[in-house]
This record gives sequence, C-alpha cells and structure tokens, in this order.
Amino acid sequence: MCGIVGIVGHQPVSDRLVDALKRLEYRGYDSAGVATITEGSLHCRRAKGKLINLETRLKEEPLSGTIGIAHTRWATHGAPTERNAHPHFTDGVAVVHNGIIENFAELKDELAAAGAEFQTDTDTEVVVHLLARHRREGMGRGEAMHAMLKRVRGAYALAILFEDDPSTIMAARNGPPLAIGHGDGEMFLGSDAMALAPFTNAITYLVDGDWAVIGKAGADIFDFDGYPVERPRQTSTAGAYLANKGNRRHFMEKEIYEQPEVIARALGHYINFEGNRVDTVSSIDFASIPSLAISACGTAYLAGLIAKYWFERYARLPVEIDVASEFRYREIPLPPESAALFISQSGETADTLASLRYCKGRGLKTGAVVNARESTIAREADAVFPILAGPEIGVASTKAFTCQLAVLATLAIGAAKDRGTLTEYEVKALVRSLAEMPGVMGRVLNSIQPDIELLSRELSKCHGVLYLGRGTSFPLAMEGALKLKEISYIHAEGYAAGELKHGPIALIDENMPVIVIAPHDRFFNKTVSNMEEAAARGGRIILITDENGAAASKLDTMHTIVLPAVDEIIAPMIFSLPIQLLAYHTAVSMGKDVDQPRNLAKSVTVE
Repeated sequence: MCGIVGIVGHQPVSDRLVDALKRLEYRGYDSAGVATITEGSLHCRRAKGKLINLETRLKEEPLSGTIGIAHTRWATHGAPTERNAHPHFTDGVAVVHNGIIENFAELKDELAAAGAEFQTDTDTEVVVHLLARHRREGMGRGEAMHAMLKRVRGAYALAILFEDDPSTIMAARNGPPLAIGHGDGEMFLGSDAMALAPFTNAITYLVDGDWAVIGKAGADIFDFDGYPVERPRQTSTAGAYLANKGNRRHFMEKEIYEQPEVIARALGHYINFEGNRVDTVSSIDFASIPSLAISACGTAYLAGLIAKYWFERYARLPVEIDVASEFRYREIPLPPESAALFISQSGETADTLASLRYCKGRGLKTGAVVNARESTIAREADAVFPILAGPEIGVASTKAFTCQLAVLATLAIGAAKDRGTLTEYEVKALVRSLAEMPGVMGRVLNSIQPDIELLSRELSKCHGVLYLGRGTSFPLAMEGALKLKEISYIHAEGYAAGELKHGPIALIDENMPVIVIAPHDRFFNKTVSNMEEAAARGGRIILITDENGAAASKLDTMHTIVLPAVDEIIAPMIFSLPIQLLAYHTAVSMGKDVDQPRNLAKSVTVE
C-alpha cells in the first residue's frame, strides 16, 4: 500500500525523503510526491508513475526545506494521476495519507456547501479541508488535529505539515502502520521500519487511535481522546536487512535463489538438527485445543491451506480456514478453548489483523506467523512464530511463502508430538526430511533453470493456463496460477485435479497448457488419470513430477520437469520452485515489470 515518510531535520530533506520512498517501492504505487516548508512557505512537488519522474521534477524545481513529508500512492479513490497524487494541500496545510476515509462523501458535501473547492478525486482531500477550516475558525494546530480526527471515520495513517509551524510534523494512526524514528537532533516518520532503517534503529510504533506531534527533539503522543500517552521505544533490526538486488536482474529472482539459505535459517529457529526434534515454545497448548482456525490473504492463505493438510493429517487437529476478508465477517462460532493462527508476510494486512482481533475478542489464543516481528499482528498475537525470510521486496511472494510453509510444517509436527498422534520415531523422520530440504532446494535451483527458461517462452504466447493438483499440490496449483497471473498478466486458474470434470475441462483445447503438479505420492495415480483426460481433449500437458513419477507416467507431454523424490511433508516447498521460476521467466520474456506488477501492492493495509 501507500508509503509515508517524514523528516524533521537540520539540513535539506527532499533527497533523503525520496531515497526513503525508494525503500517503500516494494509496497506498490502509481504516483509520488514531496512537500516541504521553505522560508516560511509550503511547497509541493508531485509526479505520476515511478519515482524517477518525481526525481526529475525535483531536479527541475528543487526543494530546500529542512522539514518535509513524502508519499507513494496506490490509488483507491481517483485515477492514478498527478492531480490525485499526494501530498494534498490547501490554505497552508499539506497531508499525506495511507488508508480510506469511509465517510468522505458526506464530509465532502458538507465542506463544499461551506465553500471548499476540491482539486482532486480522492477521499484524502477532506482531511486537508477539515484542518484548514478548523484553523480559520481559530483553533490551534493540535486542537484542529484532534477535531479533524473526531470527524473522520475509516482507516488512516496521516502525516501533516502546517505552514505556520516549520518545525513540527503531526501524525495519526488508525489501522495502517506508522512508526516514529528517533535520531540525533532530528526525528523521522515512516510507514515501516524499512523506510527508517538508514536514519535510525530507535523506533516507536503508534497504536490505533494515537496521534503525535513530532519535533526535532522528540515526539509527544496522544490517544484518541487527546490524553498524553507513552509508547515504548524499540530497537529495530530492519537496518541489518537493507536490500539490494546483488547480481540478479530483479528482486524476485534474487529472492527465489535465497530460499535454501533463508529456509535453513528458519528451520534452525524451530528444530534441533542434532537431536532431530522440534523445539517450539509457545503459549498455544496444541495438546489441549479441540480445533484450530487459520486465516490469511493471498499467497499466505495458500500457505495456510497447505498447513491445514499437515495439521489434520499429522496432529489429527481439525482446521477451519478462510481468506481473512471472509473470515472476519462470517461470525464463525469458534469455541474459546480453540486457537487461531494468522499468516502475514508484512504483519500489517488489514483483513488478517481484523480477523485476529475477532478471535482475541472471543477468548481464543492467537498465533502470528509473520516475517516482520515488529508488526502490529506480531505485537497483538499471544504467540509469534517468525519466518525469518528477511525483507521480501518483490510484490509476488516467493521466499516468504516457502518460509511460511517451513514454519507451519514445524508447528504441525510439534502439535502432533504434543498430542501424541505421531511416535517419536515418526517425528524424527519428518524432522530429518525438513533438515534435508535446504540442500535439495539448492540442487533443484541449480538444475532446472535452463529448461524453465525454454518452457517460459512457450507459455508467454498463451492466453490462459490451467494448473491441477491433489492433496497439498492443490493449493500449490492455486499458488502457481496466482504467481503467473500476478506478474505476467496471463489468465491462470488452479484447480483440484478431481474437479476437472466439474467445469474446467470445458476450457481445454489444443491451445490450453495444463500444468499438472504430481509428485509420486498416494494421489499420483488419480492425478495421472485427470492428466490423461486433459490430454485426450488436446490439452498441452506440462508435468511437474519427481523421478519416480516420471518413470511411472507413460503419457506424452509438452514438457516434463523432473524433481528429486522427497518426503510428502517437504514436497510443497520443493515443488514451489519450478512454479515460481515459470512465472518469473514467463514475465521476463514478456517484458513485464516483475518486481512491481501493475495494480498490486505488497502490503495491503486497508480493507
């Protein structure tokens, strides 16, 4: 989602603001802008498209102020144009905003009737006009800020400059994250710790309802009712993970090839390699809970769907799972003695956070499977299970997905051990398989790329692709389809192979590639039958299988990708690699913007 940065400094800030925005590019955006106060006057520069356009504008029309706010916008209300880009400003007030003002229409009507002239199509502009009106009514800056917050409803992270105060940024949070950074004689504001990492590792996170007045010497924080509050200062680790592409063409490619290393790190946090045992310590007592709920969005939801198979098979623990945008509204009758897991790379996903709060409100123990241990979901959950993937910059998730799977697999094995549904020997065998996984992943990545690149050139000519799988390969088929459509814009669907005859078979002809994910497991023969049905109707079969599956299959295929034979519990992680590379190389061959695909945001912090 949108990115926010602010600096109260002692030297010109526009270049540093733009550099900080670059570290938020991974969130996705369609326009950008900067506002500073220079010699007592408020000045703004905005541009549609990439940050290079804003940089060009600033070279032509520099800003020299020592205080400023900046923004990358992901359009919600109003087209992605320069006119709608943030900051919005009027009558000596400038605002940047991440979120949605839900009652903007009624506020806009009220303000327009009183004479306000709106220059944009956005919901955010009502914030600017409310503040300007309160100042004209004689309110001080803090009083106007508080009065504005009492009027707006919805989700917001706000950074505000008042022209008559060249030493202060005001900020507010309700939903989307916002962090204050503490420097030496200067202060910072950012959507996340990554944006602030080059400036400081001393971070204070605002909580929902907070608003703050930030000056060079520090920040005064108030709750929604205007009472002063203290929020803890934390040491952020984001600076250790400042990301670059190294010698790779894209962040996505780099992150695909980082997977053996980051999964080894994640597994080392949860298992004892020497003793082949799981060492998960948690406030969730898996032995005593009658059921488990899982909720997430996008790729994280598909990781949860795979985990459902593991928890139910190994731990005999019933799992209720749904995408968070549905979960939060279904009013699920969950018993309070149950537990719930919430999966989110960013730890800020709005619907997932709302689902967590729904479960906490009903007395359930909650766990967060997150990449950002300083995130809101991590802070509000009873237990945190970090995936330790490091920063994932590419919008299409790769290493975060497989690290989520690795952590969820260890949790399922730990739950099985605690519940007595697996013997000690069985637990050790599964842990040994997990321990072997990074090495297997490295060998696969080194061996399959040439074939994948050739195959991707064929896929790039297609208008639609069907993915099929059974068992844990079914959600993996959905993940493969999601990856392809996200970055290549080719329409793709993932189906349970057994559902082929219930609709999708009507799409199959000689122009339709059918990617079948079929490790040689207990579902293999059934999946091969579905594959033969597709082939009989002219489908161009791309089989992703293992050495045993390749030997057992007698069907002519358009292409067969052969992976090592591995235990069922690690197959989803190993088989993720070819579907990630297929999507990546297809998008590259089509000339797409792989790391920042159109219309997508890395972190969806509003509903």
